[in-house]
Amino acid sequence: MALIPTLTERLARARADLRMGVAVILTAESEAVLIIAAETMNAERFADLRALSKDIALTITARRAETLKARCYDADIARVKVPQDADIKWVRSLADPADDLLHPMKGPLQTLRDGQADLHRTGIRMAKDAQVLPAVLVVPLKNPKEFAAAHDLTTIDTAATAPLLEASLQMAPVVHARLPMTVSEAGRLHVFRPDDGSVEHYAVEVGRPDRDKPVLARLHSACFTGDVIGSLKCDCGPQLRGALEQMGSEGEGILLYLNQEGRGIGLANKMRAYSLQDQGFDTVEANHRLGFEDDERDFRIGAEILKKLGFDAVRLLTNNPAKVARMEETGVKVVERVELRVGENPHNSAYLGTKAAKSGHLL
Repeated sequence: MALIPTLTERLARARADLRMGVAVILTAESEAVLIIAAETMNAERFADLRALSKDIALTITARRAETLKARCYDADIARVKVPQDADIKWVRSLADPADDLLHPMKGPLQTLRDGQADLHRTGIRMAKDAQVLPAVLVVPLKNPKEFAAAHDLTTIDTAATAPLLEASLQMAPVVHARLPMTVSEAGRLHVFRPDDGSVEHYAVEVGRPDRDKPVLARLHSACFTGDVIGSLKCDCGPQLRGALEQMGSEGEGILLYLNQEGRGIGLANKMRAYSLQDQGFDTVEANHRLGFEDDERDFRIGAEILKKLGFDAVRLLTNNPAKVARMEETGVKVVERVELRVGENPHNSAYLGTKAAKSGHLL
């Protein structure tokens, strides 16, 4: 029946549940678990988990485990056994590094090495996609169908949905309209919506670029602090305005405005990273302490939008070789990397130095 949610739609529902602190059931052929995001779970639900089982694990990423000095037996994740006397504050202190320097000794922590970790790994992936801290409590379930029906919980068949978690989002054009801008009166804004109903992404068309020639293009990730309120901690705002100005001066271009704030971790986690930077960590170290990788963005989104607009070759405005590589991998030819070095100031010089030294930016 067409009214039944698709797998993509069920995944979107599950991500929304995790953001709200609602549990989700993950199933595989021979096992099932209940997962709930450590960040959004409340004390009452933690008590309910306690009543369900004594075998509760807090699953964190290997990046976070390294900070906590927890043994990581599962390569990219660690399953920390939750002690019987642990409370919700203990769980949150492991998930959130905000008080790491005040209370560095979190352990001793016992991590699990036996049993399957695939469902735990899927839980972490879903937490990242939901843009909450990548830490989930995991409880084994024996009767997932009955439990889901009794508690009205979303169930995800991980075998069926695994390809969807790895696939690029499919972008559908929603609307476009003429938009005169200061850099060009011949402007047009295109809105694209992903098939999972998540946040929309935009393409700003400057002039009337020839689809048969490489277009001057920029993949610009949303930065509320830099683009909107003029933050001096990054160079995003100057890069946005500089790219548009260059397109305006050349008479044409495409700026892809991708809603992947904070290198894909979301504004809340980005502010957490800023707080850690105030404690002395650089931008990469801060992301790792939170449990994220250096960069969690998916540039395939930009490539697909370009193709939808009819472009298959670009002159890419970027200092980031990774963007060039991602475009090439997805079938968009980069005929030239166009340098965009603007916006350095005393507040972001260390940040730019870290981007060059640790993230490979050509600065």
